[in-house]
Amino acid sequence: MATNLSIEDLLDAYRTMRTIREFEERVHVEFAKGGIPGFVHLYAGEEASATGVCMNLKEDDYIASNHRGHGHCIAKGVEVTGMMSEIYGRGSGTCHGKGGSMHIADLDVGMMGANGIVGGGPPLVCGAGLTAKLRGKGNIALAFFGDGASNQGTTLESMNLATVWKLPVVFVAENNGYAEATASSWSVSCKDISKRAAGFGMPGTTIDGHDFFAVHEATRAAVERARSGGGPSLIECKLDRFFGHFEGDNQKYREPNEVKTIREENDCIKRFSDTITNDSDITVGDLATIDREVKILIDDAVEKAITGTDPEPDKLLTDVYIRY
Repeated sequence: MATNLSIEDLLDAYRTMRTIREFEERVHVEFAKGGIPGFVHLYAGEEASATGVCMNLKEDDYIASNHRGHGHCIAKGVEVTGMMSEIYGRGSGTCHGKGGSMHIADLDVGMMGANGIVGGGPPLVCGAGLTAKLRGKGNIALAFFGDGASNQGTTLESMNLATVWKLPVVFVAENNGYAEATASSWSVSCKDISKRAAGFGMPGTTIDGHDFFAVHEATRAAVERARSGGGPSLIECKLDRFFGHFEGDNQKYREPNEVKTIREENDCIKRFSDTITNDSDITVGDLATIDREVKILIDDAVEKAITGTDPEPDKLLTDVYIRY
């Protein structure tokens, strides 16, 4: 385990990954009960990516997410109880029940929002990156997007603009193999999305997105480049999602036992926990304590969401439009 992370950092990383996993597994269960409105797209299986990336960011750095944004929210510091209430559409939610699963945002911690528009995030971070550059305080902006969004003009135009203006921006492509039900091996013209970076004059790298340490190191280098005025970078994390594109997806486009094999052989949390208990002073008991604490947190978040109240009708248009 070659890393400059402290024991506290490693435990924080485990807590974040475990919180994302427990949150998503629980939303999977609760959604099936019929109490959650709208669609949800779960991030379980991809925890090492959001955690490894966001551990390199400061609170006043900004991220933009996509429809599969719960993990990004948690990794960036959005409060879990408010997130769960938002998913239930409650007035106590992070966005007062008006955003739901695909539009959770919290500008106080630099989360510009999950986004139901495929490829909607990269243009936003160009704006945040330009602001950061003009203010000159060393902040950066980072966009998470999927393999489907890697083919969108909004994403490609944003990469070009970020390079032309030399913006402090990092683009993170989370390639989980499928754009909805379409395999990226069929729909993406190159083997590695990161190879597209060369066309825009920026560095690009492809890494194992199940490997927290690989993600953390690649992001560290890209973030340092952005903060120092070197301009944007593209990171491709190749990983897998445990659930369907959306809850209720029958996943007939996946091979039989594909998810079962991934869970058993390439679970990013298991890989991380095995590494840190073998190569540091962290014990299995330390991780079990975190597991219990996280379960209590999620249980409490679900209870408050279920018993919460809907937004008041007279507040329908508040928090929706801004007047300058």
